[in-house]
Amino acid sequence: MCLMSGILLGGLGIHKFYLGYTKEGVIQILLGLACGVGALIGLIEGILYLTKSDEEFVATYINGQKGWF
Repeated sequence: MCLMSGILLGGLGIHKFYLGYTKEGVIQILLGLACGVGALIGLIEGILYLTKSDEEFVATYINGQKGWF
């Protein structure tokens, strides 16, 4: 779910809210509305999520609480 929302709805920061990163999600929404950079960030993060194994993803974004890239 997080992968698809990062790629398809990245400009809205939906994947950030899904992971529990509220502050980062709000920042991404503002970046998306202000200049469209939020969509690019979401696309990049969605691809990064896709390239990680399940164990790497959990270690990095769930346990490690890494909010960006």
